[in-house]
Amino acid sequence: MASKKTLLTFLAFSFVFQAFALDMTDVFHSLSNPFYNLVDSNEGLTSFPSLNISGGGREESLGGAFTGLSDDISFFDYNPAGSCLLKKGEFALFHNSWIADSNMETIAWADRFGDLGMGAKVKCFYVPFTEYNYFGERVAANYYSETTACINASYNFFHGYYFKGLAVGGNAKVAWRSVPDYTNNETNSIIKGSGLAQSSLGLMADIGVMLSFDALKNFASRDANLRIGASVQNLGAAMTGFGSQGSFAIDDPLPTSAAIGLSYRPFKRFAFCLDFKQPVNLKNFSKSGKWSAGAGIEVNVTDFLDFMAGFRLKGANPRFSLGTEFKVKKFVFDINYTFDLTSSLNPVNHFSLSARVGLGDHGRKLKQERCDDLYTKGLDAYARGDEDAAVEFWKAALKEDKSFTPAQRWIDTVRSSKKLYERVLEIQSLD
Repeated sequence: MASKKTLLTFLAFSFVFQAFALDMTDVFHSLSNPFYNLVDSNEGLTSFPSLNISGGGREESLGGAFTGLSDDISFFDYNPAGSCLLKKGEFALFHNSWIADSNMETIAWADRFGDLGMGAKVKCFYVPFTEYNYFGERVAANYYSETTACINASYNFFHGYYFKGLAVGGNAKVAWRSVPDYTNNETNSIIKGSGLAQSSLGLMADIGVMLSFDALKNFASRDANLRIGASVQNLGAAMTGFGSQGSFAIDDPLPTSAAIGLSYRPFKRFAFCLDFKQPVNLKNFSKSGKWSAGAGIEVNVTDFLDFMAGFRLKGANPRFSLGTEFKVKKFVFDINYTFDLTSSLNPVNHFSLSARVGLGDHGRKLKQERCDDLYTKGLDAYARGDEDAAVEFWKAALKEDKSFTPAQRWIDTVRSSKKLYERVLEIQSLD
C-alpha cells in the first residue's frame, strides 16, 4: 500500500514539473540581466564539454552542490572520495535530456567494502549529425558522440565513532570524441577518415578528499552530519588528429576544475549543501573560465520520499532546479526539472531521470545493531554492579566494531576504578 501511495505521489510531482516546463525565455532574461557582468569570455575554449554535463538525478536537483556531499553513486563527477562513504553499494542508470536532440546516458556501479570503496562508470553524450549538400539533399547521417569510461578507488582513513574519517579517492578516466565522416561537396562522396582526423582521445584523472564529523548534532545517528570536501577534476590532456598516417597533436585543454564544498544536516530530515568551483585552463591560465557556485536543500518528507531544490550561478545565467526522490524496497528513483538558459535556448528547461538499485551493505548495519545491543547490555550489567560482565559485553561490542569508542571508554573507566580501589586497599593495609 505504501508503495502505491509513493508512486502516486511521485507521478503527481512529475505532473507539477511538466506544468513548469513552459517557454519562459522573457522571464528568464529578466532574471539573468543582473548577472550580465559575469558573462564568461573564456567559455568553450576546452575540449570534451560533456565532462561538464551532469548525468542527472539527485545531484542536479541540488544545484550541482555535491562536492561536499557525494553520498550516492553520483560522486563520480564531483568527488571521487565518495565511494568509501556509501551506505550501500549501488547500480544505477541515468538519462539527461540536454540541448535540442542531444542526450546523456550513464551506467554506473559502486560498492564499499569496509573503509575501501571502488566503482566504475560509462557515460555517453550524443547528438544526431545530418549533412546536406548544396541542393538540400541529405548525403550523410550519423551521430557525434563523446564517451567517457571511468574507474574509481577510495579509502577512509582514521575512521572512528566521533571523527568519521578522512576519505581520499581518485578516478582514472579515458574519453573518446567520435566525429562522423563528412562528404566532399563536389562529389557528394564520403571522405573516409575525415571524421577520425577531428576525433579526439582524452586521458585524465580526478582526485578528491572528504572530512566527515559531527557538529551541533540534534539527532541520534551513526552518520556524520557535517562533511567538507574538495576535488580536482579532469587533470590530463586530449590528443586530436588521428589521420591516416597516425599523426596526432595535443592541442585543446581539458575542462579541468578545482572545487570545494560542504554539506550540513542540522536536523534529521533537513540538509543543505554549498559548492564553489573554479575552472583551470592548464594550457593557458589566463584563459581559465570564471567561477561558478551552487547551493541546494533536501527535505526528507518520509523515509521513502525526499524533495530537493537547488540554485547554481555560472556565467550570467542562473540555474534553478527542483527534484524528488522516492524509494521502493531496494530501488531509488529520481526525477529532476531544471530551469536553465545555459543548457537550452528555447524552451529554457530540461528533465533528467535516474534509477538506482541498492546492492546491500555487506552486513555493516547488522553489525552495528549487534554492537549497540551488546553495549546496552553492558550498561545494564554495570548498573546492577556486575562490572566483570559489563566489560565482557563491551569487549564483544568492540569485536563487532573496533571503532566503537564508547565501549572502549567504559572499559577504561572500569579498569581505572578497579586500580584506584586496589590502591586504596593497599594504602589501608600499610596503615
